[in-house]
Amino acid sequence: MKTLIRLVSIISYMSIILTGQMIGIPLILWLVFSIFNFGNIDQLFAIFGFIGIILNLSKLKNNIVVAILSFLLMLSPIVSRLVQVPIEMFEYLGFQIPLIIFILTYLTYILIIAKEKILISKSNKN
Repeated sequence: MKTLIRLVSIISYMSIILTGQMIGIPLILWLVFSIFNFGNIDQLFAIFGFIGIILNLSKLKNNIVVAILSFLLMLSPIVSRLVQVPIEMFEYLGFQIPLIIFILTYLTYILIIAKEKILISKSNKN
């Protein structure tokens, strides 16, 4: 169940659509293009987003600190865009629904990890 929730959160993260002047592009493509856009603050946030994805796929993904750090790093490019662009640009379901699914499922994943750690520590004390 934990793996399925994490997988849903990653898929929803990658399917967030950012609108441009003419068309919308998935967030994952925006991250790739922004990494190679040198001299721009978006490059830093794109790198943060990719580090978050890599942490999420690493062996340390079940560590609660790594999971929280990964969540914050993955959220940073989205928050950056929300601050840089007028909020009216994000009033469409292609952005809102995947973002809500990502946030809810990833927070659920973090809570499941925390609950497992608490249960393990309680069983070790007995």
